[in-house]
Amino acid sequence: MTPRSGILVWCLAVVFFIAGCATSTGSKSQLDINSPLWQGRMALTVDAFDAAGNPKKQSTSAGFELRGTAASGELRLFTPLGSTLAAIAWTPTKAVLTARGDTREFASLQLLLTHMLGTNIPVTTFFAWLNGQAEQAEGWQVDLSERSQGKILAQRFDPAPAAQLKLVLDQ
Repeated sequence: MTPRSGILVWCLAVVFFIAGCATSTGSKSQLDINSPLWQGRMALTVDAFDAAGNPKKQSTSAGFELRGTAASGELRLFTPLGSTLAAIAWTPTKAVLTARGDTREFASLQLLLTHMLGTNIPVTTFFAWLNGQAEQAEGWQVDLSERSQGKILAQRFDPAPAAQLKLVLDQ
């Protein structure tokens, strides 16, 4: 996995994994002011392989602001100093990724995440987890036992690559 892919792994989270950069990816008025908003920190660890095929773990962490639903929303990822690392904006008909001044468009959030991460991400299920619902997703396990303290742990073991996503939501 390349360093650029590492940044894009964050685009999961989420939605997983997965909002606007210094350059806007869309008007904020596209989302209802009453759209759900989550803020906090996330850490993602993905089992990867180096160029020689040797296993290695790739870890990334960032602050985030997520607004919307699985159907439409915005995700912003921030560095520890508060600058925008990457942004995704999506609607039912397209998803736009902006990172490092580069913008790419996809037909859906699901396609964007699958392209960037090389695996299927349970977008709808991820939003259920944020809402404290222990919805099941194939290959994923979620621990919501500390959700009332703002903590969510989701892990995928199958299919490869294995991944672990930790969220700490601002209360």
